[in-house]
Amino acid sequence: MNSFFAMMSRMKYIDRWALMRNSRQENLSEHSLEVSMIAHALAVIGNTCLSKHLNAEKAAVLGLYHDATEIITGDMPTPIKYYNAQIKHTYKDIEHKASKTLLDMLPEQMQREYEEIFVKKEEDAYLWKLVKAADKLSAYIKCVEEEQAGNREFICAKEMTLNHLRQMELKETELFLNFFIDAYGRNLDELTGGEQ
Repeated sequence: MNSFFAMMSRMKYIDRWALMRNSRQENLSEHSLEVSMIAHALAVIGNTCLSKHLNAEKAAVLGLYHDATEIITGDMPTPIKYYNAQIKHTYKDIEHKASKTLLDMLPEQMQREYEEIFVKKEEDAYLWKLVKAADKLSAYIKCVEEEQAGNREFICAKEMTLNHLRQMELKETELFLNFFIDAYGRNLDELTGGEQ
């Protein structure tokens, strides 16, 4: 049975931020779409502003599937996942096995193509770095939105996430923050110029 896409459709059942009180719940499907769009944007920024030659479409696809293994593993909270080296290593092993399980759900002739997405290759290292940055940017945006909704639960997470983004020292991320992040604190009328 080829159940890969039926499994992918289950992303919508995996809730994120399980340890936090949310004003609006976010699921893995929503998060993956946002990471995909941001990873694409970061690659486009690299190409258009920094004279790089990045495959923006591949960055988008990597972002789309970057957390797909969580359909099997669930979304383990970051403080637990990175608590120590042993837990981090064990979780990476579990993720690897979950990737293999998902790949085995595809017809054999398709598996090699999808392996390019699920198995990190050295030649895609920079794109994966952009996906990681996009993942952090998505988390930062969630914190901004929660704070806008009056939820103080995300204040520390917002600061920590911004610090992680700065520590990544990616020019693409800095430019994304400069170009786009202020708009996330605005309401619909402000975003559209009151044309709704």
